[in-house]
Amino acid sequence: MTSGRAATALGLLGTALVGALTALQVRANGQLGHRIDDSTLAAAFSFGSGLVLITVIAALTPAGRRGIRALRDGISAGGIRWWMLAGGLAGAFTVSSQSITAGIIGVSLFTVGFVAGQIVFGIVIDRVGYGPSGVVPVTIRRVIGGAVALLAVGISVTGGNLTGVPWWMLLLPLLAGGGVAWQQATNGRLRGATGSAIAATAVNFLGGTIALVLIAAVHVAIVGLPERWPSDPWPYAGGALGVGYILLSAALVRRTGVLLLVLGSVVGQLATALVLDAFWPAPASPGLGHEVLVALIAVASVAIVVVPWPHTRPGARA
Repeated sequence: MTSGRAATALGLLGTALVGALTALQVRANGQLGHRIDDSTLAAAFSFGSGLVLITVIAALTPAGRRGIRALRDGISAGGIRWWMLAGGLAGAFTVSSQSITAGIIGVSLFTVGFVAGQIVFGIVIDRVGYGPSGVVPVTIRRVIGGAVALLAVGISVTGGNLTGVPWWMLLLPLLAGGGVAWQQATNGRLRGATGSAIAATAVNFLGGTIALVLIAAVHVAIVGLPERWPSDPWPYAGGALGVGYILLSAALVRRTGVLLLVLGSVVGQLATALVLDAFWPAPASPGLGHEVLVALIAVASVAIVVVPWPHTRPGARA
């Protein structure tokens, strides 16, 4: 194997690893929320532990320190607006959604709804020009991909074991995906202003942690602390997993491009989710066969959006 092919293969494996880490984070946060019976506190712990880790990375690396200085200077000069610092709120909502739903409906169904939300809301965000790339036209590929993603969501909620699950619990993954689409656009602007993925990640974890800790403090004051906490370390790994896939994505996108990063991470995320649900099924999981079908449709929806069609003009946007 030539060095170029080896580098490409490693890049593809890296994108799949990004997806696997994402699915593992969903599982960890869902398990913590389910086992302590407190999704609010679980989300706050996950974000808080991630904040500690990214703060250490920012302090110990030259790139991190440069990014924090650029962030400080940009805020002082007025070049960085307040809304560019609010991406962590969407991240907080996503982690809360994981803690509430993943332990009940399973990682696979959460992931399908999440991917659909990213595609559908991403079309809207690109069309209004909110992201760093400006206005991106709505193309037939994006519309078809969004429709197929919604079809996957529709099929995913027809499983027999989901009949007793509240409708809002099935809606949360879709909204979380939409929130992350907005968060990614906001982070793109912040990265452009600071020139640092580490600084943008630190801002996200800081904002999300503040919001979740305030909510958790009120919640604990009303209902008290959980009586039982897991003794094994796995449910507490959500924050570290989140930092891992964010930084890995930032490192890979320069080598693989956005297209392969998106498709590879979705495939890795859904494949890992299916394995997790096969060995550790959630109470409301509709069954492995049903989940495999839905996952394949979700992958197809992403492929429709990101893979160039025949006769597409080179360089045209998806």
